[in-house]
Amino acid sequence: MKKKLFFLISIFFFCLVSLKAVTYNSEPKIFVQELVDDAVKTLSDKSLTVEEKNEFIKKIAIENVDIEALGLYTLGKIRKDLDENKISEYQVLFEKYFLKSLTSRLTDYSSQKFEVINSEQKSSNYTIVNSKIAESIKSPEIKIDWRVFTKNPQKPLIRDLVVEGLSLARTQKEEFASILNSNDNDVNALIEKLKEFISN
Repeated sequence: MKKKLFFLISIFFFCLVSLKAVTYNSEPKIFVQELVDDAVKTLSDKSLTVEEKNEFIKKIAIENVDIEALGLYTLGKIRKDLDENKISEYQVLFEKYFLKSLTSRLTDYSSQKFEVINSEQKSSNYTIVNSKIAESIKSPEIKIDWRVFTKNPQKPLIRDLVVEGLSLARTQKEEFASILNSNDNDVNALIEKLKEFISN
């Protein structure tokens, strides 16, 4: 489970790492294409330190990923039984966990070639954007589907990344569910796991 999750996070990191604090197109396909186009250039910039890239990642994720919705989804049904204070505590920790997961997978994918292939509007709120990482000597072609939330049409947000059929959000939810199931659905056990990960 952890290997699968880290693989998804690594790909997610690759797609976001190079984005700077700029305004991207609000049309989902172009929005994703612009994110992808920035990746190779920034990752190959030898003048940037690891710390600078980490800061880019954090800022990019906060601005372009719906971390709050992702946190609630991965918490599962148990969220309905929690009070507002406990949910707020969890959300703060989840954001730190999510950002650290991204930065801990810092890898130079500058030699990889990305291509946005197509997009399909599922509803007024969601569009699926299909893309791929081209085959290379070291790895086969990897298909990536972006779930883009467009309730605010002027500010698309990434809610999930599906890599070769594996959903980042669903995989994370399953990992959290495993922790909760092993601890009588006590959210405090999950919170302690998040704190442990963040502090290490």
